[in-house]
Amino acid sequence: MVERPVDAGHIDHDAELNISGWNNWLENQSGRSAADMVGRNLLEAYPDLVTRRLDEYYRDALERQVRIVSQRLHGFLLSMPGIEGSAFTRMQQSARIAPLIEDEQVIGTITVIDDVTERIEREDRLVALLANEKTARAEAEAANRAKDEFLAIVSHELRTPLNAILGWAQILRTTQTNKESSTRGLEIIENNAKAQAKLIEDVLDASRIITGKLRLDVRPIDLGPIIKSAVETARPAAAAKSIHIETALEPWGGLVSGDPNRLRQIIWNLIFNAIKFTPNSGKVEVRLQRIDSQVQVTVKDTGQGISADFLPHVFDRFRQADSSRARTHGGLGLGLAIVRHLVELHGGTVHADSDGEGRGSTFTVKLPVMAVRSGETSGTQDASRITEAGAPGSANSPASQPALNNLRVLVVDNESDAREILNITLTQCGARVMTATSTREALEILEEWEPDVLVSDIGMPGEDGYSLISKVRALGPERGGNVPAVAVTGYAGSEERMRLLSAGYQVHVTKPVEMEELIIAIADVARRTQNA
Repeated sequence: MVERPVDAGHIDHDAELNISGWNNWLENQSGRSAADMVGRNLLEAYPDLVTRRLDEYYRDALERQVRIVSQRLHGFLLSMPGIEGSAFTRMQQSARIAPLIEDEQVIGTITVIDDVTERIEREDRLVALLANEKTARAEAEAANRAKDEFLAIVSHELRTPLNAILGWAQILRTTQTNKESSTRGLEIIENNAKAQAKLIEDVLDASRIITGKLRLDVRPIDLGPIIKSAVETARPAAAAKSIHIETALEPWGGLVSGDPNRLRQIIWNLIFNAIKFTPNSGKVEVRLQRIDSQVQVTVKDTGQGISADFLPHVFDRFRQADSSRARTHGGLGLGLAIVRHLVELHGGTVHADSDGEGRGSTFTVKLPVMAVRSGETSGTQDASRITEAGAPGSANSPASQPALNNLRVLVVDNESDAREILNITLTQCGARVMTATSTREALEILEEWEPDVLVSDIGMPGEDGYSLISKVRALGPERGGNVPAVAVTGYAGSEERMRLLSAGYQVHVTKPVEMEELIIAIADVARRTQNA
């Protein structure tokens, strides 16, 4: 006996498949009334049952078999409209075809049809959800693996220069060395400290990118001087590998709107990347040209090239073509990811090309040309009064380091080593130096002694450099409140510079401090005050 649920379709047929029963559910769902359907042959009313070979199920039912029409195999038994808004144009059905038995004789068949459209859609959504979850989990696991590899690389890369620094520091402290060895050791310490600072800056830039905190200090820029400065900075590294750097720069390709320090960083990264992956006696070409409404910078090398498999991932964070411990080249694998983000922040694009491993690489940066209105000049102009001292290519280059003869400098830093280094360096340059360990101590000195320049660390415990400059400016001119001030901080970026400007500092020098830059900054703010 087959059950006849109310919310299902029921069709009764005789042994010839002539319809003898057609319930209300079928009338509502199919749009065909019982009066129209009763007496008609099922296969004539629905001829596609024959073409789909479902008529065989009815013959089996007449042989006392119960057959199931699976929606997964057949979709539907009888063609009926799907639910409005459904992904299916026809109702998805599950049907049972069973014999009708009376007095132990098969007198026909009965078909019970269930609408399973919503159930199938729920199942499909669940399957899709599970698939998406599986994909997301796989992507997260891959990202975590990449981050784990990246952290392992960070640990290695930071320890490598530290090993050289500590090793040579111990040699110089415990061993009697000649002048040549001492000079060599100090050069190694300095070079490795700079390398470590670059690694740390890359990590910080990656963090700023991820958190959306990397900002630009935008102004009109001619890329020619930026590229020349970057090339000159890279020449010693190229010379060490006998790599020839060739430049072809159009004299004036138009201004771009950008941050000079970040544009310089883009060019640096591309050139140093080319040098790193180019073997000895290779060549690096740097070109600047105007193409229609874009300025194009191309860095081409004769290096190891990029495989076709890795080329789509060359700008990804935490990705390196070789992340194994036995990899040939050092670095964090962040440089090109930072390049891409900086280029995109400037409204441009960067693209990598390579014919394969051992065939060299070409990186192309395209930036929109800045529209220049009538009366504007084609130079770069500062967007703020606060500067980053001693940037490569600036007028204040280390080569023109000034003397600080008899300049009174107050140094404020809670770290004794930092105070000692600044005291010794500035004194050697002719300055008269006093030091303070805190804001309170600095204010006490100002009551008795009037400095020409204040140099203060920002990240001090208790009252920091912002608190100090606020209290100094509140003193008034007659008590030294207008003293020019230089901020020394490990916090980089345009937002920090603007905050320092608003607080009352004139110049910002980033840690680790290049002493030439600091000396230039001190002389510069003192000169500005004298000329005011």
